[in-house]
Amino acid sequence: MSAVVLRRGPVSLRVERRTLVLVAAMALVVLVLGFLGLSYGATWADPAKVFAALTGSGGGSGVVIREWRLPRVLSCLVFGAALGVAGAIFQNVTRNPMGSPDVIGLDAGAYTGALVAITVLSGTSAQLTAGSLAGGVLAAAAVYLLSSGGGLSGLRLVVIGIAVNAVLTAMNSWIVLRAELEVAIAAVGWSAGSLNGVDWEDVRIPFAVIGVLLVLLVLRSPALHQDALGTALAVTTGVRVDRLRLHLVLIGVGCTATVTAVAGPIAFIALAAPQIGRRLARAPGVPLLPAALTGAVLLQGADLVAQMLLAPVALPVGVVSTAIGGCYLIWLLTKEVRRA
Repeated sequence: MSAVVLRRGPVSLRVERRTLVLVAAMALVVLVLGFLGLSYGATWADPAKVFAALTGSGGGSGVVIREWRLPRVLSCLVFGAALGVAGAIFQNVTRNPMGSPDVIGLDAGAYTGALVAITVLSGTSAQLTAGSLAGGVLAAAAVYLLSSGGGLSGLRLVVIGIAVNAVLTAMNSWIVLRAELEVAIAAVGWSAGSLNGVDWEDVRIPFAVIGVLLVLLVLRSPALHQDALGTALAVTTGVRVDRLRLHLVLIGVGCTATVTAVAGPIAFIALAAPQIGRRLARAPGVPLLPAALTGAVLLQGADLVAQMLLAPVALPVGVVSTAIGGCYLIWLLTKEVRRA
């Protein structure tokens, strides 16, 4: 399929026509799912009420839609995109479709940091964010150091990451078992990954942090695309590969830890979204924008299913994403074994 060149002043960008069509289609799906999310609740709101609420009117139902449902819908959009981008970053760095944050232990590390904030400190939002970020960074550093001996390879990093993930998961269980009953119940409920009860106060700072990280990623994306064509080619074109990958890992850890600090660990979105987006776009490497849009669609869809499946009881979205992602992981492992 032919390419389209987008120009604005001295800046030009060459994009495959299929990618443009895919982005437009995914954006439409995101809007439709978002509208369903705003309409669904204890009572259905018709389109007129939703539009009235978004324009600042609508009475009591308008307040419900703006203050309760809108933060949740936007959280699905932003957090899903952040997880999709984080997965694309790590799958590009490791050159492996299983190299996602939840498989190589970064989610578990962020959860460990958050557990320390909950059990040792008072568990405020700032402490959860700082704890999750510190835990994710330490887990990434451990995986990197343990897998860098004899030259860094994607397969070694994934295998070491799975082992680190197992260790951290066991440590998290031990922390929960040692905690007081009320704290343990809260920690276990939070670990399921849920967007229930998310409001504007919970998401303002995380949205800003993720926005900054995505801007930094856009600035590094040209070098990322060169690196995706091969390390030797990237080096010959002036890309400092080690520094680039360090920046990318920090951005990916930041996205994962920020989502974990608010909603808990939401599994498999970061694993599945980049590969689904790559197959839909039929692009080389793991493109970022299709991964972000696919992550947003997956998390929005999973959250709607979580709300509707046992209504009026809303399941944690992590339960649904884990059930769907488990099937995807089985298919992916089967395919990798046949390829080997």
